[in-house]
Amino acid sequence: MNYDLKKLASCLCGSAPCLLCGCCPSSNNSTVTRLVFSFFLLLGTLVSVIMILPGMETQLRKIPGFCQGGTTIPGIENHVNCDVIVGYKSVYRMCFAMACFFFLFSAIMIRVKSSKDPRATLQNGFWFFKFLILVGITVGAFFIPDGTFHDVWFYFGIVGSFMFILIQLILLIDFAHSWNEVWVRNAEEGNSKCWFSGLLFFTVLHYALAFAAVVLLYLYYTKPDNCAEHKFFISSNLILCVIISVVSILPKVQDASPQSGLLQSSIITLYTMYVTWSAMTNNPNRECNPSLLSLVSNISTTEAMPTSSPGMVQWWDAQGIVGLVIFLFCTFYASIRSSSNAQVNRLMQTEEGKGTVGGEEVGEDGLRRVVDNEEDGVTYNYSFFHFHLLLASLYIMMTLTNWYKPDITTQAMQSTMPAVWVKISSSWLGLGLYLWTLVAPVIFLNRDFN
Repeated sequence: MNYDLKKLASCLCGSAPCLLCGCCPSSNNSTVTRLVFSFFLLLGTLVSVIMILPGMETQLRKIPGFCQGGTTIPGIENHVNCDVIVGYKSVYRMCFAMACFFFLFSAIMIRVKSSKDPRATLQNGFWFFKFLILVGITVGAFFIPDGTFHDVWFYFGIVGSFMFILIQLILLIDFAHSWNEVWVRNAEEGNSKCWFSGLLFFTVLHYALAFAAVVLLYLYYTKPDNCAEHKFFISSNLILCVIISVVSILPKVQDASPQSGLLQSSIITLYTMYVTWSAMTNNPNRECNPSLLSLVSNISTTEAMPTSSPGMVQWWDAQGIVGLVIFLFCTFYASIRSSSNAQVNRLMQTEEGKGTVGGEEVGEDGLRRVVDNEEDGVTYNYSFFHFHLLLASLYIMMTLTNWYKPDITTQAMQSTMPAVWVKISSSWLGLGLYLWTLVAPVIFLNRDFN
């Protein structure tokens, strides 16, 4: 019993992140640490999802002696304001706590160069105490007075989400490059027909889905005599996606960047169509933004649309669910990525080739520990990684609340055009970044981009 407690204490308080060693005993220090921090983010996301579920406040009010205005117990005063711990207010506070937590570590980890830095011990261990810090900040966040907190934090969320959408696009570019590189290498080693057929299939599939999305967006989110902004958004992004697809297969681009191709462009095209759709779902003009229920039920958009109760946010709509799925994929991929794409590594502040590689280590206590592969140099920028998770916290906040803006006077959530323009402009900037990764090796011939 005492031996087991010693092993547990070693995991919780030691410098090596051995909490996951039983599942991934051969993993590197850098990978496991990122996975654990990502787990903290996902745990906060799960709490936010539970707190915003419909009917949660009603259920809490049934607990005797808990909520103000709810069921009471004689002699016990209800002290909990359930209006704050559920709904969009709880999401804002939970994500505020996570953002503060990751900002704290982002500031602490500035300019850490190797695991020999004393701060690296804090980065790669003491998980129990870090969890307590996160819990403490979360509890404190729920005591923040309403006032202008939600209104101000909404704009922080807008800016942070804009930046995170760009990071998502960069990660998707990197994923597409890695996918294409691995399958092309496998095709060159043998059974080329099978691997090239797979690349062709997925490329055609992505473009087919993107084309179907364009047709549906024109059909349901535009009107012959209205919705001029939507027509512009769809058309401009469609034109830009055609441009990057053509540029990716130009002979000069292929000579300078053999790893570029239509697979990457198809993934970026499909993601751009998602962002375009997501942006248009925030248009306050209901005639140009029909609800999914009205589309499925074939209800005319000219009919009066039922409005939600003040403060109620239906985060579980289609675009919110897709956004959560993409978020989960990008968060997991950012934790395990090992890219050979130099341009993406510069943008993401990673140098995967610097770490040393070793085998599984077993401590004197018999506990399997991950390998410290950062003695000669960190494989990723600690500070930037936490900043990335900070932005992810803000993106989750905006996604779960449908990018609605809290109205302090009416206590309601409202769609706003700034949210629309933030998403659209991020798609334009993202396409510009991808275009740059294609043309930069052609423009700067004397520089090595491989």
